[in-house]
Amino acid sequence: MHAPSIRTEAALLDTLSAPLLRVVNLRKSYATPQGALPVLRGVDLSLAAGETLALMGESGSGKSTLLHLIGALDDADGGEILLDGINVTGLSEHARAALRRETIGVVFQQFNLIASLTVAENLAFQARLAGRLDPQWQARLTHRLGLDDLVSRYPEQLSGGQQQRVAVGRALAARPQLLLADEPTGNLDEAAGDAVLALTLELVAETGCAFLMVTHSARLAALLSRRERLVAGALATS
Repeated sequence: MHAPSIRTEAALLDTLSAPLLRVVNLRKSYATPQGALPVLRGVDLSLAAGETLALMGESGSGKSTLLHLIGALDDADGGEILLDGINVTGLSEHARAALRRETIGVVFQQFNLIASLTVAENLAFQARLAGRLDPQWQARLTHRLGLDDLVSRYPEQLSGGQQQRVAVGRALAARPQLLLADEPTGNLDEAAGDAVLALTLELVAETGCAFLMVTHSARLAALLSRRERLVAGALATS
């Protein structure tokens, strides 16, 4: 067998060192009665597997819009989103839905649990959709998130902190490559929010997924390995 050429070795090294997520010149506007309102004005961003990034900025700076575009929940006007080498912006709706099921986990501020399902059923929901339900991993998540005594309850029977822990577990149960969180502690008091984020970061480190979190809190942002700031739709390093 011939040794790989220098060109082949270089290409392999480029592949191995490539970021999991790469956002290139991303642009997005929304229609208003006064005309198009630019929200993102050419954002460039990268995130490696296992890296944690806090995205900060004032209200209206485009943070949630950027997160929704990366999560394949909305369409960009221009630019590219490359996730593990796949151009998300070029996918069909069917392919984007598969990507959301299998590759991306999302935690919203509003919990978004299914009211008619128990804690155990909510935890398993995304993993079932992705065809990746692993009872041992779910049991481990349940225990790590302090939910062992709550698995038979319904969301309305839980506190806000408990509901958000279920939401985190649901997002991680399918072992996503990328976890997105939009103000995940925004509806919680400081103590509950700190506990949820600490558990999330522990589990992210355990799974090796990348973690991108939108937050207004400089204190919480400091707990992540990187911080970036959006100002008027453009990214500036904090």
